Amino acid sequence: MTTTLDRGSPGTWDDDLAGLADVRRKARAAREAVRALEGADQETLDGYVRAMARAGTKAAEELARLAVDETGYGVYEHKIYKNRYNTGFVARWMLERRAVGVLWTDEAARVTAIGSPMGVIAGIIPVTNPTSTALFKSLAAVKSGNAVVHAPHPRAARCTARAAEVMAEAAAAAGAPEGLISCLDSPTLAATAELMSREEIALVLATGGPGMVRAAYSSGKPTIAVGAGNVPAYVGASVADPAEAAEMIITSKAFDNGTACVAEQSVVVADAVADDFLRAFAERGAHWMDAAQQQALTTVLFDERGALRPASVGQSARRLAELAGFTVPDATRVLAAELDTVSPGVPLSREILGPVLSVYRARDPKAGLARCREILALGGEGHTVAVHAADPDELAPFAALPAGRIVVNTPALFGGMGYSTEVDPSFQLGTGTWSGSICSDNVTPLHLINIKRVAHEVRPWRSVYDSVEV
Repeated sequence: MTTTLDRGSPGTWDDDLAGLADVRRKARAAREAVRALEGADQETLDGYVRAMARAGTKAAEELARLAVDETGYGVYEHKIYKNRYNTGFVARWMLERRAVGVLWTDEAARVTAIGSPMGVIAGIIPVTNPTSTALFKSLAAVKSGNAVVHAPHPRAARCTARAAEVMAEAAAAAGAPEGLISCLDSPTLAATAELMSREEIALVLATGGPGMVRAAYSSGKPTIAVGAGNVPAYVGASVADPAEAAEMIITSKAFDNGTACVAEQSVVVADAVADDFLRAFAERGAHWMDAAQQQALTTVLFDERGALRPASVGQSARRLAELAGFTVPDATRVLAAELDTVSPGVPLSREILGPVLSVYRARDPKAGLARCREILALGGEGHTVAVHAADPDELAPFAALPAGRIVVNTPALFGGMGYSTEVDPSFQLGTGTWSGSICSDNVTPLHLINIKRVAHEVRPWRSVYDSVEV
């Protein structure tokens, strides 16, 4: 899941030298671990994963507290859920599937698919979800027979290192080789760049801001990276319950103070149900900002260059209002701005990593579809769209939008990450070539393997010379 934050300033010369030495040491140890693991079957790897999942679940509260205290982002209780989602729900899904050895056999075609580990993975970890992402990438790497070296954001170095330590200790106690899971001690820009380009690295698995994603794809290594998520939610004329749609959208965006890029950023509501929806929206914790409050909040959220201010990310709605100089009721969960324009010149129409929602009215489903397309074009292409409607004819056109996930009648956060829908559960959501990513799937251990095909002859090879009409 992405952020728009940079990775901080480079350290001193001594810091950079120490960081580069740490990268070399960790990358070499990881390669040795992969060699020691060579030939391990799925049952052995699953034993490590089970031990890691149990340890991660046990440490979920500790890691959540460390993440909030170190970064200042999000909600402690919600970060516990994110940690446990990965070590519980996602880990169970992984354990039900095979990633190495024989994956499937087509007896009629005489083809057998065999999963083969890639090697050492560089896991780039974001500041917004530092422990949950490290847990996920550790589990996915080991499930698929790989080693992983995590590169945390400098502002989340300690909590990410602790999450990696929990995973590494549990794996080693279950019999895994030392060095299988590690984390950089000095995560400077130079150290992260060095890690991604090291000869030991087989794949870069990057979650971070646009700058880090570009750097990952420029590393010269195969890379799976994710893009930004300006996610629209359409509330259609046929929505079964406007109040429930309002509750889903607000809950999703307010969760962990909006630090998940898969959560809704904008709401597009059809005029036919707008009055009912907007009334329910306010009743369930949305504070409607007037023009002056919107302008004040914009100054709090964005700097003069138009970039998100790091200090404003992951704060509660009440805290953002306080920083902007106005007060809101105690029950406020999100700050809402009714807009009529989607544009780079209207910052509140962009992705915001906080509990802020822009709201647009649409005269009919066709206008609603067009507005959602505009929103995606402003930094959200490839990610996710939520649609709340009961009429298949109203729903169907939204499948044509350039998004990797179109989730229906469910919160974008919980549906997009694969909990309330049957898309693959994951904590890294690909955004496809729409946003410059190679992958549009929810990333799983099956993306971290090479697949070999053992294929027997099924037709005489000499028949290739026969004349074949097309």
